[in-house]
Formats: sequence, C-alpha cells, structure tokens
Amino acid sequence: MPDNDDLVVRLVHDAVRGNPSSWQEIVRRYTPLVRSVCRRHGLAAADTDDVAGVVWLRLVTHLADLRTPAALPGWLSVTTRRECLALLRHHTRQTCHDEWDIADTRPQPDARLLQLERRTALQQAIATLPDRDRHLLSMLFCDPPTPYARISTTLRIPVGAIGPTRQRCLARLRRNPAITALLTTAAA
Repeated sequence: MPDNDDLVVRLVHDAVRGNPSSWQEIVRRYTPLVRSVCRRHGLAAADTDDVAGVVWLRLVTHLADLRTPAALPGWLSVTTRRECLALLRHHTRQTCHDEWDIADTRPQPDARLLQLERRTALQQAIATLPDRDRHLLSMLFCDPPTPYARISTTLRIPVGAIGPTRQRCLARLRRNPAITALLTTAAA
C-alpha cells in the first residue's frame, strides 16, 4: 500500500493530466481540511462555501505549478487561511448604518443556490481550458492582479497580446455549454 505522500503525488500528477477521477478524489479527500480552516476562522456556512469555491478555483489554476505535489495539503491550508482572512477583511470594510441596509443585503435562499450553481459551472468550465489559458486568467483575476510585464515574462506572451488572449479565453469560457446555459437563463 503506497504511503500518503505517494498517493497525493500520484493524484496531483493525474489531475494535472486532466484525469477527472483524480480531481474528484482530491476534492473529496481535502474538502474537510478546507472546511476546518474556515471553521477555525469562524466563517458562516455561506462564506465557507465562497472560500472553498475560490480555493478550488485557485487549485485548478495553480496545480501544475506546485513544485512539491506532496505539499498539496499544506498549500490548501495556507490558501484557505488567506482567503478566509481576505473575506473577513472585506466583511469588516462593509458597515451597515441601519436595519434596512442589513435586511436588504442578505441574499435570499434562491440567490445563494443560483450563486453556488454559477460558481460550480464556472469552476468546471475553467477546468476544461488549456493550462496556459487557466494560468493567464488566474494571473489576471487574482487580487491584486499580476502586472502585464510579469504575465508577459511568465507566459512568454507579448504585453500587447495579453488583452486579446484574455478575450479569446473568456470567449472559450462563454462557449462552454454550462456557461452558455447560465448566460441564457440570466438573460431571460
């Protein structure tokens, strides 16, 4: 029986190659870790779901960049902690001045379900993109965004080609059947 590090390394390598069962096993195996870090930060269930979605998206975009695949649990733990702290900082910046603001800003259960559905569809659509596209989008949409000069150096793309390449990546995402269905539903 392989030890845990060997299993993690194999799962990471298989997931990088696009094996869906390896991705599912990584998510199944490490969701409790992600959720426990969120609980330690005192996040509500909805915020935990948001953080988990961001963490899995970051993993999809950065899995191939892991220098030590056996360190995946540590990477997930650190990334989750950072996302929890970012979310908590964001929440402390938002202050409501009266009861009506509080009542009006709470998402309704249907809105939460729709948000979860959209997030899941986006994660699945991003996972189907080529590695270079995923890497580009992760660099462009991280907080703070990566400077174009660094993107150009990292991905070996001329600075002037980054915007058009981004547009093509986003167009590929929009053509994904799950995203197309959501966009059609939202327009109706």
